[in-house]
Amino acid sequence: MKNLLLLDITSKLDPTDYVGFTFFVGCMAMMAASAFFFLSLNQFDKKWRTSVLVSGLITFIAAVHYFYMRDYWAANMESPTFFRYVDWILTVPLMCVEFYLILKVAGAKTSLMWKMIGLSVIMLVTGYFGEAVFTDQAALWGAISGVAYFVIVYEIWLGSAKKLAVAAGGDVLKAHKILCWFVLVGWAIYPLGYMMGTDGWYNSMIPAGNIDVAYNIADAINKIGFGLVIYSLAVKKQDVNA
Repeated sequence: MKNLLLLDITSKLDPTDYVGFTFFVGCMAMMAASAFFFLSLNQFDKKWRTSVLVSGLITFIAAVHYFYMRDYWAANMESPTFFRYVDWILTVPLMCVEFYLILKVAGAKTSLMWKMIGLSVIMLVTGYFGEAVFTDQAALWGAISGVAYFVIVYEIWLGSAKKLAVAAGGDVLKAHKILCWFVLVGWAIYPLGYMMGTDGWYNSMIPAGNIDVAYNIADAINKIGFGLVIYSLAVKKQDVNA
């Protein structure tokens, strides 16, 4: 029955449905990245294996949710807001955990990890409230979400995370800086999408519209890119210790 339903859904896809296309590509890209990260685990020692494992979990969780999102889109032609936020509430905190894991070499404490996780959860929960629950107060909830995002940006660019990265130096500092750019530039598409999909004072400057294509591309670049930066760092450190 499930196979028949999937066949029925895919048979209805329009060749010009670029949103549906990016859902399919995103799903396969995330799954391929997961396989790559998981299969490479044995080449690393325990110190770096956890970081690579988390990278695999991020892309695997995203792949599962993209499987559901692509089917939801094909069946309803509506943005799968619920599934997307479920994906984000699991994967974004894990991306924040990656900062803690690579900075452990410089003495990062678990308080940094929980601070980053807490901020990311606030950012996502308030974003969901504004986009799907209290839509008449979208600007207010979006502002709260934005504050949490900018605190994360401050923490990794100028705060204690930055200081730990400088103390670690070398490859860790380089990897940290690349991840910082992912957060500053790559994550910037999400508040833009939020404003395009909700009503608020910003509508006069930012037109409403479907931004699922941009979301899907940004998700793939950010999540797979995060993982590849961590993988590259782990390889370099493994070679040094060999």
